Amino acid sequence: MDSAVQNFAVAHLRRRALVVETGGFVAGFEPDTDSLYINYATPLPGARPGAADVRALVGEFRSRGLKPRLEFAPEAAPAVEPALLEAGFTLEEEHVYLVCTTGTLTAPAPGGPEAATPHTDEDYAALDAALCDAFEGRFASSPEGVARLRRTQERGGAVRLVRAPDGSCAGGGGCSAPAAGTSELAGIGTRPQHRGRGVAAAVVHSLTEAMFAAGAGSAWLEYSGDGSRRVYERLGYRPAGRRLYMSIP
Repeated sequence: MDSAVQNFAVAHLRRRALVVETGGFVAGFEPDTDSLYINYATPLPGARPGAADVRALVGEFRSRGLKPRLEFAPEAAPAVEPALLEAGFTLEEEHVYLVCTTGTLTAPAPGGPEAATPHTDEDYAALDAALCDAFEGRFASSPEGVARLRRTQERGGAVRLVRAPDGSCAGGGGCSAPAAGTSELAGIGTRPQHRGRGVAAAVVHSLTEAMFAAGAGSAWLEYSGDGSRRVYERLGYRPAGRRLYMSIP
């Protein structure tokens, strides 16, 4: 699964507005944001970068005023982590990713909320604002964020939201169009006051179904804590590998 996840990461970054490929790395940039979570790089599976390759990659970030940062599955490119450490990169985070297949997907318990596809500008704006709250201001709600959500839906991915009883957005998330037979679910968030009510389960199940209908044989995601991991495991997601987040000041 590591190779599929890494091939997906490469394909996903190649969808960015600006793509730079150098020394066995692919870097994707979006000019409308300086977010670390959108502007980053990943290695090609099996890449064996030398010191000059890493310096060239760092230079691409520096020239744009961005922090050099990578996300990758280390088992798919074992030579990359040592090369980055040698160049002064440090490990920000290490995550276990979970994978669901068409044979393991399980529906949430009946009686929970339903996830819906946003259609109007108001829907997308409400979801963007809800995710900003869910992630405690890690990013600011913005017209650019709203546009990115809409593009995800329009370009073969999927976006879902759950409405609260008062009609506001309780939470949601999205996933990019499949590549290499798989798709990543990302940015799954629930506003604090709506947690524990099945919002994330409804969103993840709906997104996963959408990706399987689009031809993916698997879907994967990372979790933020034991509580979310239990939610995803009840839906059929299982631990399958590691992902590293590395950067240099």
